[in-house]
Amino acid sequence: MEEMQLLDAVERYLANEMPAEERNFFEQLRKTNPEVDQMVVEHSMFLQQMDRFSDWKQYRSTLNEVHSHLVDTGSIKDKAPKATIVQLWKKYQRVVAVAASIAGITALTISAIVYYFAPKPVSEIRLLSQELDKVKISQQRTDQKVNTALMEKSAPYRPVANPKSGGTGFLIDGKGYLVTSAHIVADADSVYIQNIKGDYFKVSTLYINKLTDIAVLKIVDSRYQPVKSLPYALQKNTADLGEEVFTMGFPRPSSEIVYNKGYLSAKTGYNGDTTTYQLAISANPGNSGGPIFNHSGEVIGILSGKQTTAEGVIFSSRTKNIFTALHEIRKDSTNEDRIKLLLPSSIKGLDRVQQIKKIEDCMFMVIRY
Repeated sequence: MEEMQLLDAVERYLANEMPAEERNFFEQLRKTNPEVDQMVVEHSMFLQQMDRFSDWKQYRSTLNEVHSHLVDTGSIKDKAPKATIVQLWKKYQRVVAVAASIAGITALTISAIVYYFAPKPVSEIRLLSQELDKVKISQQRTDQKVNTALMEKSAPYRPVANPKSGGTGFLIDGKGYLVTSAHIVADADSVYIQNIKGDYFKVSTLYINKLTDIAVLKIVDSRYQPVKSLPYALQKNTADLGEEVFTMGFPRPSSEIVYNKGYLSAKTGYNGDTTTYQLAISANPGNSGGPIFNHSGEVIGILSGKQTTAEGVIFSSRTKNIFTALHEIRKDSTNEDRIKLLLPSSIKGLDRVQQIKKIEDCMFMVIRY
């Protein structure tokens, strides 16, 4: 069954019936596996020979039809004079030469097939059987390699090393752009994210600003499926004092998301910093980088850190710092990334439970290695 599957893959590859992704994978397999490449070449030659044989039969059939038509209409006699045959030969000499070439190739192919299947001495049959066994074993190994490669390609990648730190991030563009806190990913060797389903994705750091504690990440994993539209939006105006807010994040080592609510306790942050807010909300280190939402489902800030001398006092970087980051990314002429800003919130007016259900698929645990 495995041999038939591999042969079917070869035939679909030669017939250009493979999807682009599968074809690229199969071509890479040909480059790394000489046995698969040889099988493709041999099968291609066999199909070409069969096509030539078919063309030759069609050519003979056409000649017979033309001859019969000319005889029926009286254009030629069934037994043409010698001179007429000479004239026809001169006129169709090139066509006959091509037909003869095709016939010759076909004859050689048929001879090879006849020789292959013709009765042979016991010693030759034994050798042939041994060769067939070798081919079967080789094909089985190839099938195993193909199946293993396909499984590795489809299986989610999970880093082996122990993470150094973690936090929370959220999408700002469904194509795979996220925002988190700069202190989570600064000076990291590598960064991965994990969704609530437990799937890991590799990300690169596109932008980082330690002063505003903002980092923009880009998913660089082919397994990631883009999100068509995000349910929330970025607030451009200043939030109001006493406004009720809530946050979601990953303070636990698992991929379980945690919800907390509170209110805006000051329009400035530590020592009157105008780029941050002060919040009265419960949060843990793993919440850093998580979005701060208002009741309309708009992001007003990004949770940054807590004041150690006061319980429940949390600071968040303002959303305007995200707009500044996107502006800096656009200004960079070497940067080809085009991040599309979030549309107006589609969860405004929904109850909190429904808002959370729509938001959680856009939230990720950020893991620093």
